[in-house]
Amino acid sequence: MTTILRGFQGSLNLTTTQQKQIHAHTITHGLSRFAHVSTTILAFYAQSHQLADLRYAETLFTRMSYPNVFDCNSLIIAFSKHSQCCKLNHSKMLQQVHGQIMRLGCLSDVYVVSSVVSVYSKFGAIGVARRVFDESSRKNVVCWTSLITGYCSNGLVNEARELFDAIPERNDVSYSAMVSGYVRNGCYNEGINVFGELKSCESVKPNGSLLASVLNACAAVGAFVEGKRIHSYIDDHGFEYELQLGTALIDFYAKCGWMEPAEKIFESMPSKDVTTWSAMIMGLAINGKNKMALEMFSKMEKVGPKPNAVTFIGVLTACNHKSLLNEAWWLFGHMSKKYSITPSIEHYGCMVDILARGGRIEEALKFVNSMPMQPDRAIWGSLLNGCLMHGHVELGQRVGKHLIEFEPHHSGSYVLLANMYASMGRWEFVSKTRKLMKDKGVPVICAWSFIEIDQNIHKFVVDDKSRSYSGEISLVLSLLGKELLDFSIAKDVLLFDIA
Repeated sequence: MTTILRGFQGSLNLTTTQQKQIHAHTITHGLSRFAHVSTTILAFYAQSHQLADLRYAETLFTRMSYPNVFDCNSLIIAFSKHSQCCKLNHSKMLQQVHGQIMRLGCLSDVYVVSSVVSVYSKFGAIGVARRVFDESSRKNVVCWTSLITGYCSNGLVNEARELFDAIPERNDVSYSAMVSGYVRNGCYNEGINVFGELKSCESVKPNGSLLASVLNACAAVGAFVEGKRIHSYIDDHGFEYELQLGTALIDFYAKCGWMEPAEKIFESMPSKDVTTWSAMIMGLAINGKNKMALEMFSKMEKVGPKPNAVTFIGVLTACNHKSLLNEAWWLFGHMSKKYSITPSIEHYGCMVDILARGGRIEEALKFVNSMPMQPDRAIWGSLLNGCLMHGHVELGQRVGKHLIEFEPHHSGSYVLLANMYASMGRWEFVSKTRKLMKDKGVPVICAWSFIEIDQNIHKFVVDDKSRSYSGEISLVLSLLGKELLDFSIAKDVLLFDIA
C-alpha cells in the first residue's frame, strides 16, 4: 500500500496510464475500501491541471460510499482551479459536493467554508457564496477574505468594502484582497487610501503582493510620490525584487516617465519572466526610447524567455516612427513565422497606427481591408487621426462617417470628425456633426488628466475654468505646446496630436 500511495503522491514519477493501472489494482484487490487510499487517489486527480483528470475525479467522488471532508475539499479546490472552463458542465456536481458537505456537518470547518465561498464566487454565484458565508457557524479571516475576493471578482467593490470594514481582525492578506480588488475594478485612489489605512496599523505589515497592487494603482493615477515611498519601504525592509514586485516597480516607473530606476530594477532582479521583459520593452517604447526597446527585444530573444503576444505589442509600439516602418513589418511577420503567434486585433492596430502616423494612409486602408477580423473603433480612429494629421480630407470624411456608424454612441468618433472639419475651416460641417451627436443623445465624455502635488491628486477636465489659476495653467500649456511643436518639426517626429 505504501508503494501505491507513493505513486499517487508523485515520488515515483509515474505516467498517467501507470497511475490508472495502479488505481485499477487497488479496486481489484479491495484496497480502495480504505479511506486513506481513496482520498489520496482523489486528491491526486483533483490537483491535476488537466480537465480530463477533473472529470475522472468527479467519477471517483460519485462512487465513494462515504466521502469525507478532505474528499469534498479536494474536489472543491479542483472546481476553483478550472472555474473558467467548467461553469456550466460542473455546477450540478458542485451542488452535489456542497450537499455532501452539509450532510457531513462540515460548514463549521473554516477551510471548507473558504473553499466553497471561493468556488461559488468564481462560478459567478456570489449570492450562494454569501449564503454559505452567513450560514457558517465559524468564520476566520480566510473566510472573510474569500468573500471579499469573490465580491471584487464580480465587480461588487462596494459590497466588498462593507465586508472589509466589518472584519473583526484583518491581516496582510485581507488588506491585499481589498487593495487588489479596487485596482482590478479601476478604483485606484480607493486602493491607495486602503493602503494608507494599513500604514497606520502597527499589527499588520504589507506583503509583496499588496505592495505590487498599490504600485499598480500609483502607476494608473500618476501618484509618483506615493510610489517612490513604497519603493523606499521595499528597499528598507529587505524585500527582494521577485517577479510580481519587481515587474510592478518597472511598470510604475515606466508609466511615470522615469526609465532610469526601471532599468536598474530590471538589471537587479534575480529572475525575469516574459511579463517582466514585456513590461520593460513597453516602458521603453512609450517613453520614446524606441531603439533601446528594440535592442531589449533582441537581447530577450538571445538570453530571455520566449516572447509572447504582449511582448510583440510592446515592440510594435516601439516602431511608431516612420523610419522604423520596415522593422515593424519584419516584426509583424516574425511573430508568426518564428513563434507561431497569430496576430491579434491589437497587433493589427499597432500596424495601422504606424502606417497612419507615417502618412501611408492608402497603405493603411488596404491593410485594414485585408484584416482577418472586423476592425474595431481604435483601428478606425487611428486611420481617421492619420487622415487628420496628413490632410487626407476625402478619405477622412468616409472613415469618420463609418466610425460613427460603427459606434454611434461613442463621443470620441464625433469629436475626431469634428476636429478634422475644423482643421479645414469647414465650420458648417463641424456644427452638423455636433448637432448629429446631440440629436442621437450621445453623452459628452470629457477628457481629463491628473497630477500629484504634496500627496494630493489634482484632476483636470477639458474646458474646466472653475479653478482660480486656470489662466496660468492655460498659459503654461500654450508655451509647452509651442516648444513641443518646435521639437517635433526639428526632430521630424510626432510627439502628440497638435490639432
